[in-house]
Amino acid sequence: MKIRSITCFANPGWPLDEAIILEAGLFLQEAREAYEAAGYEVQTTRLACNPFPTLFPAGQIGNTPRLAAQLSTTIRQAGIAYASLGPALPEYPESYPIIPEAIAASENIFFSGIMADSRRGIPLEAVRACAEVIVNCAPITPDGFANLRFAALANVGPGAPFFPAAYWLDRGLGFSIATEAADLAVEAFSGQSNLETGRRSLVAAIERHGQQLTRIAVSLPGRFIGIDFSLAPFPEDAKSLGAAVERMGVPAIGQHGSLAAAAILTSAVEQASFPHVGFCGFMQPVLEDSILARRAAEGTLTIKDALLYSAVCGTGLDTLPLPGDASAGQVAALLLDLAALALRLDKPLTARLMPIPGKKAGDPTNFEFPYFANSRVMALKSESLTSALNGIGSIPLKSRSAGSSNG
Repeated sequence: MKIRSITCFANPGWPLDEAIILEAGLFLQEAREAYEAAGYEVQTTRLACNPFPTLFPAGQIGNTPRLAAQLSTTIRQAGIAYASLGPALPEYPESYPIIPEAIAASENIFFSGIMADSRRGIPLEAVRACAEVIVNCAPITPDGFANLRFAALANVGPGAPFFPAAYWLDRGLGFSIATEAADLAVEAFSGQSNLETGRRSLVAAIERHGQQLTRIAVSLPGRFIGIDFSLAPFPEDAKSLGAAVERMGVPAIGQHGSLAAAAILTSAVEQASFPHVGFCGFMQPVLEDSILARRAAEGTLTIKDALLYSAVCGTGLDTLPLPGDASAGQVAALLLDLAALALRLDKPLTARLMPIPGKKAGDPTNFEFPYFANSRVMALKSESLTSALNGIGSIPLKSRSAGSSNG
C-alpha cells in the first residue's frame, strides 16, 4: 500500500497569493517526511483550491488561463506536484467553456465541473457543458491526454483528496490523504476459498493502515479532514483491482459476478474504522489498472458494465478511452446516466472520459505514461438526447432513501 497523495486545501485568491501556496508547500513537505519516516511511500503532494469561478470579481473569469499558468509555476517553486482549481459551477455558466483554454495554458493544473448535486439536482445545461469541455479538451494533444485533467462531478463534496475531483470551500488550510491500496484487496483474496475470511482480512488491513495514517495526521499542524481509502490501482497485475475481483472468483471482470465482487470490496472499505472522506470504495480507472485495461481491450468490460458497477463502487467512470469522433451529445447522454445514479443512490460519482483524436472503437491506445496501461478504445453506444431530456432547467432527483417509502 502507498499514499497516492497528501492533498492540501487552500484558497489562493486572485491575484494569486503566493504566500499561501508556499505555506502549503512547507506543510506538505513536513507531512511527506512524517509519513516516509513511518515507512510509507508518498507518490505525490497536491494542492486543491476553492472553485475557480468564485476567486474572481465579476467579469474577470476570462483570467482563468492566466491564473492556471501562474499557479503552475508557483506550485513548482513550492515543491508541489499538482494543483486543482476546482469545479466550474452552474451559477457561472461561462466557467465551463474557459476550461479547455486554461488546461492548454498550464501544466499539472486540474479542473472539474459540477453537473449534479443534492442542492441543484441535475442542471441539464451543466451536463451538456461538461460534455462540451470533454470534447473540446480532446484535441489539445494528439493522444487526447488533456482530459486526464478534467472530470465531471456528480454529488461530490469538498475535501476529497483524489484529483480531478478535489476542491475546497473554506479559507484556512486543511489536508486529507488518498491511498493506492488495490494490492491489499489482491492479497486478502489470494488463495481464499471463503469470501468472509478474505473480507475480514481486507477490513483488518485497511483499519491497521488507516489508524496509523490517522495517528500521524493528527500530529501534524494542519486541519486533518480524513482519508479516502479507496482501493486505487496501479498498472501492474499485483496492484490491480481487476485482479482482486478475479481472485475472488470471477473468471474475467466484466462477466456476471463482477458487480457483487465490487460491492463486497466497497463494503469492506465502508466498514473499516478510520476517518472517512471522499469516495472510499472500489475504483475502476480503466487505463490505470492493467487487468481492467486488458478486459476492456478484449471487449469483456464495456462502458455499460462500468456504469453498472458505478452503482456500488467509489468514483464512477474513470480514464475511459473513447472514440475521437464522440460528439458532445453522445457524451452528455452518458454523463446524465451517471448523474442520475449519483443522486438516486446519494453517493459521489465522477466521469473522466478520454476521447482520442483519430481513433475509433477497437483501435489500440498508445499512451506513454507510467501510470497508464494501454488498452483499446471502448465503444460508446450512445446517441444525442432529444425532446425534454435535451431541454433546459434542472431535474430535481431525490435519493431513494429520502424520496420513497416502503410499500
